[in-house]
Amino acid sequence: MSALRLAKPDDIVRLLPMVEAFHQHMGIASDDAHRHAAIATLLDGLPHGAVYLIGPNSAPVGYIVISFGWSVEFGGLDVVLDEFYVRERVRGRGMGGEALRALMKTLSTYGVKAISLEVDTTDAKTHALYKRLGFRLRDSYGYMSAELS
Repeated sequence: MSALRLAKPDDIVRLLPMVEAFHQHMGIASDDAHRHAAIATLLDGLPHGAVYLIGPNSAPVGYIVISFGWSVEFGGLDVVLDEFYVRERVRGRGMGGEALRALMKTLSTYGVKAISLEVDTTDAKTHALYKRLGFRLRDSYGYMSAELS
């Protein structure tokens, strides 16, 4: 069984290497300062998002970053799953799926109406995991972003 817990400020030393590994794996251009600032702000209590650790307290094997929003369409509070990472050496053991199911259950009890995420449609394994957990591609919708400076 995988543990899922809300990360705290002192968890940053465990989180940053995993965030770096995820960004490298996904081809996301970022540097140490950028990652540190983004994660530290959430760990310090920014109310717009949260970071959860997957696995034992002393040696987490992954993390999930979420941000909160509001959706008229879904009728209330919604979440964007921003980053979801499980260390390569423990992937395929069900820990990620178990952690995401636990997170979805927890968020539901707090009134969250929907969770959205971005998925690489060429990554069949990840796509299948999300489908098993109830996520669906929405017909005629695409996730678009505009970076603001």
